[in-house]
Amino acid sequence: MPLVAGIDSSTQSCKIVIRDLESGALVREGRASHPNGTEVNPQAWWNALNEAIKQAGGIDDVSAISIGGQQHGMVVLDTDGKVIRDALLWNDTRSAGQANEIVAKFGAQGIADLTGSLPVASFTATKLLWLKQNEPENAAKVAAVCLPHDWLTWRLAGYGPLGESALGPDLSALTTDASDASGTGYFNPKTGEYVNEVLEFVLGHLPVLPKIIEPNKAAHTKGALAIGAGAGDNAAAAFGVLAKAGDVVVSLGTSGTVFAVSKTATNDSTGTIAGFASVSSDFLPLVCTLNAARVLDSMCSMLGVDHNELGALALQAEPGADGVVLVPYFEGERTPNLPDAKAGLHGLTLKNNTRANIARAAIEGMLCGLAAGLEALAAAGVKTERVILVGGAAANPAVQQIAAEVFGAPITVPAPGEYVANGAARQAASILLGSAPDWKIETLAQIPTTGQGPALAQYKKYANAYLA
Repeated sequence: MPLVAGIDSSTQSCKIVIRDLESGALVREGRASHPNGTEVNPQAWWNALNEAIKQAGGIDDVSAISIGGQQHGMVVLDTDGKVIRDALLWNDTRSAGQANEIVAKFGAQGIADLTGSLPVASFTATKLLWLKQNEPENAAKVAAVCLPHDWLTWRLAGYGPLGESALGPDLSALTTDASDASGTGYFNPKTGEYVNEVLEFVLGHLPVLPKIIEPNKAAHTKGALAIGAGAGDNAAAAFGVLAKAGDVVVSLGTSGTVFAVSKTATNDSTGTIAGFASVSSDFLPLVCTLNAARVLDSMCSMLGVDHNELGALALQAEPGADGVVLVPYFEGERTPNLPDAKAGLHGLTLKNNTRANIARAAIEGMLCGLAAGLEALAAAGVKTERVILVGGAAANPAVQQIAAEVFGAPITVPAPGEYVANGAARQAASILLGSAPDWKIETLAQIPTTGQGPALAQYKKYANAYLA
């Protein structure tokens, strides 16, 4: 029974799933925590990866493995393969000013055409410019730049710092895939090539960059183990739920994301859509919001209920919550870019000021911010035939039903699982099989839609006022 493994090295933890190659059945799994913070020594990820593998019973019987990981993080190496400074993670916002400098240098449409996206503080390019401006001695030492999952793949293959690894610091052995590279801000997902003019501007010189590996090819072999190129976390999640062209994935985590596997590339100069690549060599246009499941956490606290009770309350109200609208910008918003905005509860009257309407407005407000992102994808030519709803909040039956009304599309809810790790495991399987297997995905719910309800139109009336 050949086995494959997939790893999710996320911001919070490292998870590994080991699955049967043919059926995709889960055989065993492991997990280890990562330290908190917005800058982390990559050695902590390596330690966690080894601990997770140990918890899963090892990988001696695994034929292929691949790593999915948090996007954008800046890992800089010197000529000896040593990490020069702690990695700046995607959620480190110190380089927001540098994002504006990149746009000023190349122009909004110019940088969008070159890289598919308008840079924000998350992107690796902005962090490199921050490094050059604030730590010039460290910037001058940079011999190679890679992403978190790239570095872990390199270490797993046996490479590493001088004197600390079997194969030594061969920087030319660094590898990545198009999905993760497309979040750097110096890679063109249309051409599949790095954009040297951006990289030279942000760092001052051209370092070694990871080689782009096709999704069903081995990046390395280590004895009998094939090691895949890996992927960025959102792309791996889409691959893990078998999303295809026409599918839109809506993820309801702490933040919210809307992304689609598309044959069509995007280059949105407004910054609403990030033009990423998918695991399957297509494109993965993505919209991110700051406010998702934590909106429900806050409203549960206010109403003195748990999540199930909030959902039950919400379903007592009619679609549109009788005109009550929550614009959920509790800690600002990323899309639209309103970092200083605050949430607002609108449209209240003595008649409609009920717990049920407020509960429904909370769920509708969370979903409407993402539905606006879905509209942006549609305007860019992305087709939507089905919405795949994932993340912790997706398990709530009220969220599922209201999502079908807000999005105006059928909703499929996969059973809870490690979507990123599963996508990485599926990529590993494709190395052995030549193409990705169609493993069966257990479905928690399938919700039809009768069309779009009134909530989104009401929401846009109040949300647009924030932009005035």
